[in-house]
Amino acid sequence: MRAAFAEEEQKGLKKAEIGIIGGSGLYAMPGLTKVREERVTTPFGDPSEAFILGELEGRSVAFLARHGRGHRILPSELNFRANLFAMKMLGVERILSVSAVGSLKEGLRVGGFRLQEGL
Repeated sequence: MRAAFAEEEQKGLKKAEIGIIGGSGLYAMPGLTKVREERVTTPFGDPSEAFILGELEGRSVAFLARHGRGHRILPSELNFRANLFAMKMLGVERILSVSAVGSLKEGLRVGGFRLQEGL
């Protein structure tokens, strides 16, 4: 599949070094300048939404609303392969993914903040 997209990659799709995937409630990127929208098609189909490209603190960024604008895609319906492949097509080298999830562990308080390690 990747070979079919080699020509597109050579046309200069490298547009961002950092990818940010917004979870529930994060559908836009405050502070982003030089904003433009770009749709990307991958061998795995279309990503969740058009990418919002721009600059944040002098770095080129690609922002993607994981569930689409207005949270229209259910978690079980996400095309994560297309989302990640499109990030790669845009030249992204690092991805920050923001999620809001719950827990059934009593030791984790409501409103707490956790970082996942060891992935």
